[in-house]
Amino acid sequence: MFPPDFTHVNAANQPTMVDVGAKPPTRRLARARCRVVLGSELLGRVQAGEMPSHKGPVLHTAILAGIMGAKRTAELIPLCHPLGLDDCKVTIEPDGPDALRVECTAVVTGRTGVEMEALTGATVAALTLYDMCKAFSHDITIDGVQLVEKTGGKSDFHRPETV
Repeated sequence: MFPPDFTHVNAANQPTMVDVGAKPPTRRLARARCRVVLGSELLGRVQAGEMPSHKGPVLHTAILAGIMGAKRTAELIPLCHPLGLDDCKVTIEPDGPDALRVECTAVVTGRTGVEMEALTGATVAALTLYDMCKAFSHDITIDGVQLVEKTGGKSDFHRPETV
């Protein structure tokens, strides 16, 4: 049995979408990140633009895939509300000598948060990096998928930065 405040099941213990109709729309932002460990040699090739691909430039393609993933979150995650995002940005930057940091920031003015959109965007971008680089190495990992911050709605969240 689920606790009474578990919002995704009803009184009959059946899955249900949360009714957000009575909540006032507010500006909401969520930022998520993950790390794609490629290895130093493969990272160098990606950064130098030396990755042959019929799908397009690796980083640009991953950024576009992340944005598309964030926009389609409700189609992938059961019970997520479909949201018309006000903004979505994906960035991919070096993170040490062998990895890339992928971040996705999603923004909406609405009645429910955008955490799942940010997490989905970051993850889809990371998966696209894996897909486009796997011909050169299968020793690629995607680590540390996490919500970094959330603002708007009932409560805010900020993950402390680690060094």
